Amino acid sequence: MINPQYSDLRFERSIIKKDAARSEKGVVTSQHYVAAEAGAKVLASGGNAVDAAVTAAFVLQTVEPWMSGLAGCGYMMIMQPDGQTEVVEFTGRVPSHFDEDYYRPDPVMKTFIGHPASIENRNETGFSSAVIPGCIRGFYEALKKHGTIGFDKALQPAIDQARKGLVVDWHTTLTIAMAQSDLAADEGTNAIFLPNGHAPEPGQILPLTQLSKTLEILADEGPDAFYGGQIGERLIEDLKKGNSFITLDDLADYQAQIYPARRSDIQGKRVYVAGETSAGQRLLDSLKFFDDKHGAGPVGPEMFVILANGLWEAFSAHKKRLNPAEKTNKTSTTHINAVDAHGRMVAITFTLLNRFGARALSPKTGILLNNGMSWFDPTPGRANSLRPNAYAPSNMCPVAIADHSKSFAVLGAAGGNQIVPTLAQLSAFLLHAGLDAEEAMNIPRMSTGPTRDIAVNIDMPADIIAALAAIGTIKPSQQTVFPRPFASPGIVSRNSNLFIGMPDTTYPPAFAAVCD
Repeated sequence: MINPQYSDLRFERSIIKKDAARSEKGVVTSQHYVAAEAGAKVLASGGNAVDAAVTAAFVLQTVEPWMSGLAGCGYMMIMQPDGQTEVVEFTGRVPSHFDEDYYRPDPVMKTFIGHPASIENRNETGFSSAVIPGCIRGFYEALKKHGTIGFDKALQPAIDQARKGLVVDWHTTLTIAMAQSDLAADEGTNAIFLPNGHAPEPGQILPLTQLSKTLEILADEGPDAFYGGQIGERLIEDLKKGNSFITLDDLADYQAQIYPARRSDIQGKRVYVAGETSAGQRLLDSLKFFDDKHGAGPVGPEMFVILANGLWEAFSAHKKRLNPAEKTNKTSTTHINAVDAHGRMVAITFTLLNRFGARALSPKTGILLNNGMSWFDPTPGRANSLRPNAYAPSNMCPVAIADHSKSFAVLGAAGGNQIVPTLAQLSAFLLHAGLDAEEAMNIPRMSTGPTRDIAVNIDMPADIIAALAAIGTIKPSQQTVFPRPFASPGIVSRNSNLFIGMPDTTYPPAFAAVCD
């Protein structure tokens, strides 16, 4: 719908659309088509949804390395065909020892997510901003417990892709150019992402030689090669040169956490989320508020008004653990969904935190580092203060939904504090309005958080925007590639024996691939 009052904001005139993937055999969605297709091939060869999702996650670092990689941190939801759901949590962890004075707060500067910056940005950029990453251990444990293929086989498509190098398209050029000044300051990122000293042009291929060697070692030796073995030793050498406090013992001591998912019964279905360090409880609180105040019904002004109130209520209840920033378009989070023919569903959300993470790359391993220290407040005595061995809290929030002892949907999103508002709306579209994944993903959304500012997609119907304007301050935005005013979600849902997958409609390489 075109709202004439926002015509001056329409600087992009194209129609944005993505096709849904439909299959009884399985679907994989990802923020990059190469990863989604790699996961779908695993399903076609007999693997299950866990195998497919992990394979897709490993491939992502070879096509969108600024989003995720071997230094990534996050969560994996595994829902069995009967609806039983488990969480594999592999969040980032602070080193066991560090110099508090080294990370003392700068009296003026803030990090990109709103915490005080350490002097010289030591908790936001460079090797000193990294936390112990968990995705390698997390993915291994998930495959060991629920997968059907080996860790080495899950890594093989990523190895093959890394050997080919990073193929540059216009989106890659844009993303690298936006971070060029920081990438130029680090030896490792400069060497890979800035050939001849500037952002590459579409059509170029950036070698990922050292990363491919690291992936090969992981496939041969398993995760212990990273958590204490030869990869870890090489990584620690680079980290020490960059003033990181992470030690080889810190890597060796890291463990992923596996536990039953939190749950809440809503509209006859069971909604599952991850634990305390995630934004899961905030999402459940938002949905419970909406369920109590609205219940089932069509999408319309009343739905959005009550959703906004529910989000404000939940943000208020959880404000002590929230990152201060209401929104940011600099995060590097990514999300994957997978379902197999049996109805087993998986959702993975993981991240380097900032786009390009620490904007520092380990030359000896080819690993782009996270900047997870930014998740913590360097000011002592606060709810989220930096402390030894702490696991990082975040806004990541993968969701699984079961329907009468049967898997129904998985979803998730990238986008910092925009994640919960987006997933609350999409969940309500599925649970309360009875929409499928394609219908839900094509409805224009709003975003709101700790304040009563409401970002609205200017394609929302005028009556919905008017209703929201009566309760908050409207900030209209067009849904664009850059900047990204809203989160980037993906969904897989079930319609009887047919599975429907939808990627983010506005993220250029996002895709839903079917198992043929």
